[in-house]
Amino acid sequence: QAQLVESGGGLVQPGGSLTLSCVGSGFDFASFAMSWYRQSPGKERELVATISVPSGYTNYGDFVRGRFNISRDNAKSTVYLQMNELESEDTAVYYCKAIKRQTYWGQGTQVTVSS
Repeated sequence: QAQLVESGGGLVQPGGSLTLSCVGSGFDFASFAMSWYRQSPGKERELVATISVPSGYTNYGDFVRGRFNISRDNAKSTVYLQMNELESEDTAVYYCKAIKRQTYWGQGTQVTVSS
C-alpha cells in the first residue's frame, strides 16, 4: 500500500528556516514526480514546488521568490523542501504528493511562522 509520511514541520520565527521531509513507501518512488503543496485555513490548496523525473526539473509557485528549494534522494525514497526566509504568510499545512498515472498524498505537516 502506497504511503507518504511528512515530517519536519513546527514553529519558527519570521526570517527563519525549516526543512520538510517526505518519505514514500509501497510504490516505485524513483519513477514518480514529487510535489509539495500547502493549505492555509480558508484557502485552497496551492502548489509550492515540483521535482520531475527523470530530468530533476524543478518549478515553484510564484510566491516562493527563490526562498525554497525542493530536492529528492531516490535511494532514501525521500523528497525535501528547504524553506528559508520564512514569512507569516507561509503558515500552512504542507503536503507532499506523488504523481504518475496514480497520485498519492501524505497526511501533512503543520508549519507555523510566528514571533
